[in-house]
Amino acid sequence: MATVQVACSVLGGPPREAPREPPREQGAGFRRLWARLCALRPDDSSASRTEIHLVLDQLISENYREGCGLAPEDVSTLLVQACRVVPLNQNHLVSKVSQLIHHLLNTLQVIVDERNLDFLLAYTISAIQQCSPWTHVKILQALAALVYCNGSKCQKYLPDLLGKSGLLVKLSDSAQSDPEVRRAAVHCMANLCLSVPGQPYLEEPYQNICFQAFLTTLQSPKSSDMDDITFCMLLQNALKGIQSLLNGGKMKLTQTEELGALLAVLKKSMFHGLPGINIEMPTVLYPTPLPQYDGRPPVKLQPSESSTSRPTVNKKKKSKIKPKKIQQGEEEEEEEESSGEREAAPVTGLGRMNLHEGNTQSPSSLGVQNLPLDGSGAAGKDRVSSPFSSSSWKRVSSSESDYSDAEGGMQSKMRSYQAKVRQGALACFLSTIKSIEKKVLYGYWAAFVSDAPELGSPQSVSLMTLTLRDPSPKTRACALQVLSAILEGSKQFLSVAEDTSDHKRAFIPFSVMIASSIRELHRCLLLALVAESSSQTLTQIIKCLANLVSNSPYNRLKLSLLTKVWNQIKPYVRHKDVNVRVSSLTLLGAIVSTHAPLPEVQLLLQQPCSSGLSNSNSATPHLSPSDWWKKAPSGPFLEEASISSPKGSSEPCWLIRLCISTVVLPKEDYSGIDAGCAAGSTYVPSPMRLEALQVLAHLARGYFSVAQIYLMELGEVICKCMGEADPSIQLHGTKLLEELGTGLTQQYKPDSTLAPDQRVPVTLVVLFWTMMLNGPLPRALQNSEHPTLQASACDALSSILPEAFSNLPSDWQILCITVLLGLNASKNRLVKAAASRALGVYVLFPCLRQDVIFVADTANAILMSLQDKSLNVRAKAAWSLGNLTDTLIVNMKTPDPSFQEEFSGLLLLKMLRSAIEASKDKDKVKSNAVRALGNLLHFLQPSHIEKPQFAEIIEESIQALISTVLIEAAMKVRWNACYAMGNVFKNPALPLGTAQWTSQAYHALTTVVTSCKNFKVRIRSATALSIPGKREHYGSVDQYAQIWNALVTALQKSEDTTDFLEFKYCASLRTQICQALIHLLSLASASDLPCIKETLELHGDMIQPYILQFLKSGAEGDDTGTPHSPQERDQMVRMAQEHISSVQALAGDTTKRAIVGFLEDTLTVYFDSSG
Repeated sequence: MATVQVACSVLGGPPREAPREPPREQGAGFRRLWARLCALRPDDSSASRTEIHLVLDQLISENYREGCGLAPEDVSTLLVQACRVVPLNQNHLVSKVSQLIHHLLNTLQVIVDERNLDFLLAYTISAIQQCSPWTHVKILQALAALVYCNGSKCQKYLPDLLGKSGLLVKLSDSAQSDPEVRRAAVHCMANLCLSVPGQPYLEEPYQNICFQAFLTTLQSPKSSDMDDITFCMLLQNALKGIQSLLNGGKMKLTQTEELGALLAVLKKSMFHGLPGINIEMPTVLYPTPLPQYDGRPPVKLQPSESSTSRPTVNKKKKSKIKPKKIQQGEEEEEEEESSGEREAAPVTGLGRMNLHEGNTQSPSSLGVQNLPLDGSGAAGKDRVSSPFSSSSWKRVSSSESDYSDAEGGMQSKMRSYQAKVRQGALACFLSTIKSIEKKVLYGYWAAFVSDAPELGSPQSVSLMTLTLRDPSPKTRACALQVLSAILEGSKQFLSVAEDTSDHKRAFIPFSVMIASSIRELHRCLLLALVAESSSQTLTQIIKCLANLVSNSPYNRLKLSLLTKVWNQIKPYVRHKDVNVRVSSLTLLGAIVSTHAPLPEVQLLLQQPCSSGLSNSNSATPHLSPSDWWKKAPSGPFLEEASISSPKGSSEPCWLIRLCISTVVLPKEDYSGIDAGCAAGSTYVPSPMRLEALQVLAHLARGYFSVAQIYLMELGEVICKCMGEADPSIQLHGTKLLEELGTGLTQQYKPDSTLAPDQRVPVTLVVLFWTMMLNGPLPRALQNSEHPTLQASACDALSSILPEAFSNLPSDWQILCITVLLGLNASKNRLVKAAASRALGVYVLFPCLRQDVIFVADTANAILMSLQDKSLNVRAKAAWSLGNLTDTLIVNMKTPDPSFQEEFSGLLLLKMLRSAIEASKDKDKVKSNAVRALGNLLHFLQPSHIEKPQFAEIIEESIQALISTVLIEAAMKVRWNACYAMGNVFKNPALPLGTAQWTSQAYHALTTVVTSCKNFKVRIRSATALSIPGKREHYGSVDQYAQIWNALVTALQKSEDTTDFLEFKYCASLRTQICQALIHLLSLASASDLPCIKETLELHGDMIQPYILQFLKSGAEGDDTGTPHSPQERDQMVRMAQEHISSVQALAGDTTKRAIVGFLEDTLTVYFDSSG
């Protein structure tokens, strides 16, 4: 390692300059000190040393108030000058100048510029190397202040600091005798790891050195010569360093040992100093589903109130504390957490609980999306609005002396430092969660989430232990935020949970273990909810519950979990704190949106309005009379609507009434609670109104049968919201309108199981949409200043019920169509995409689809959008083009041929060309482009095909379909291409069987049916192969034989897959192949029989059982058009048998007899087995 040398003269730094005169507004005292310092020269005389001491003392004691006028470059120049005049052999002066560096940089929040930093770093490093050990703490403090946010500028000094024999590596080692020096060295290392956006970061070797140093520090026990507060500060600095590496350095924890070691120390640090708990952790946590039991029995805690309820609440009011200036790179004294702070829970019996933590983990789940989370940022000056704010890392200031030496003061001080360690560990854990994949994280689920309520076992010490027992509200909030991060995106992992039946086995299935964890989380969070007194922490509890509810598989769990959450959250919708009220609505929204519709939630929504709302106790907010929300908006439509309302519960739904009241009632009618309301605001705070609108939208989506009773009232709410000035309220109003429109449309779909008398009458739907179109909806559609609102209004307009649209006055119909066609030309891509999609919905309306002019106008508009630069616009336009071509096919089936005759041939050509180009686009566009191609080729009339200009475009279209069938694209694309090819085969006017493209098309389909990895695509290709209705459509004898042999091969390989998810489609695939084979038999000619006979001789034993299975079961729930009734299936086989019997074969040829015999034998076996 190169030794840094600093000369104690003017030669030992940047070129000497005359220091600038400080600004005069700082006062004469500071100018004199500046001038005296500039006049000093290095000198070993006693007088010179005394003068330097005096100047440094006065500089340190100067009042550097905020905004004192000192520029950062002036501070840096001053510090360089101070170092020049202090020789390294003067330990006391070096200590004092180090104190000055630390004091000025922290007080004035200065980041040293690179030129002066180079000299100051060289000086401090040399000082550590040359000065006495007693000076090292002060020098390291100065070094920490210098490198703060300057790590990228310290590259050339990193070997001296972090090399194999680097100063910080040696001084931070556990062998270091002076605990204060060790703490200061770790602090320096942590500040070096702090990243600055846009600047280069520590190289990977140095990152690994720092990580190992921090990890070793956290793993090492407290030495006998280290006091508790120093140990706490040491742990804080190590945790801060790891957090900086994970946040700014983007360090990836790819090794299991490395991640397991970090999680082990984080879990231990999470409980540092928590009264009554002292866990012993293994060095590494491993992600394994097998529990690693400790040999000793768990220590049982004596029953006490602390295990089930909240400890004593400190009732004192929080004193107002003047905010302190943050000191860079250091930790400041934590504010007294009187608000919601609790005394430590009394522990009886054995005193402290010693738990030896095992490695009981859950296996990793499949990968799940890791969503972004709110967490802490880098330490230092960054401000983050969360429990993990940067104040957790501030260093102890001079206010330490404010603590009384009395025992109570020291205990309070110690609790504060221990709480800081726990908060630091939780902040670091949150950063760890962000830096690893969720499927890796869930391997450690059982280490942090308990599945048993008993205390005293290693598994029960979890994040919920902190939530229920930690005396610091900030720590409780931190633990809840970490738990929320773990639950975020856990739906796939938790979906394995199952406890609907009692398991009485010798082992506990993994699904039951996860279900137990979910139940325990519900139990603990509801306990915490009742006992919490801090509003900030209460908000975190409710948010955590919302995350849990959103990801839990309640359809696989026993009832009552949601009922308990529902009943306990009701009172909090009237809490005095607006954030608690908002999060309560978020939780209610999560309940009505998870796995909707759930029978349990359906019953909860039907409870009487006053159920649970008037209950109140000391642990829950006080409620006003239960009719506070019953004031309902009234309007001219309500009386008319009440006549034709559908049958439903006469008991109003309290949640809908609550949300409507929250949105529309003035705040003075809202029980007088206006906490958090903006000055001059008419209504309750906007976040509450937005959340209430979201809950209404969730209800309309998942529980429309409940919401439909309030249809007209909700319509008035929507009109009120869309008429307001706030774009957010307008937007949420249109979203609610879209959900209501979709719910109404779903009721009238052909596959709806809803009884007619349970539907909303069409007359009422017409009245509802008349209200919308008479209201502010048209204005929202034309509000070009808010394109997001315009797009949402388009989506809402597209949700109108077709039967209701046809009953609207013609001027409203024309308005809707004209607006959508106009918005399709919008310059805003979001609006254009929404308008294109809406046109694709309208073109399917029965009252519009036979209107040639409307269909033509829509086609031209869609083709224009299909050329847009935006992928989203093109994708929506391609979907609409597919819908439009579906309309062409529907119109073909009508007895009246006028539509086909009037539809423009030139427009058809234009549509074919656009669809061909779109089939070369991205998968999102391609999947619908090929669907449109298939429909267009099916729609072509003989009059079109005869025209020369169509011949080339037909060839290009079919080649586009063939290439799409064969390419390795998304499953949906290939499925649609096979479907489109089947549509092409349905057009009898096309030269199928004689055209050159016939063999290419069949080759593509037979390739897919035998080798495609996706069985749904195979099924669709087999369906396409069974569509041609005449033998000549299959081409030559060789072509027929290739198709036949390919289907037999496909039948053989119908169970060959490595993807477990494909197995559920095996039966459908075999059924479809059998139908295709029987279809081919029913069309076979005499020339085809030898190939068929040969195949039956080789593979008859394999084919017959599958045909028998086809005859017995068919394809349940398949959408391929396979006949489902037994009569239809055996009729197909009989027809094939009769056809083969009727084929004229050569005299003495046994081929026909062999095939007929096979079919007769198959039918005989079938009838014998069916009785």
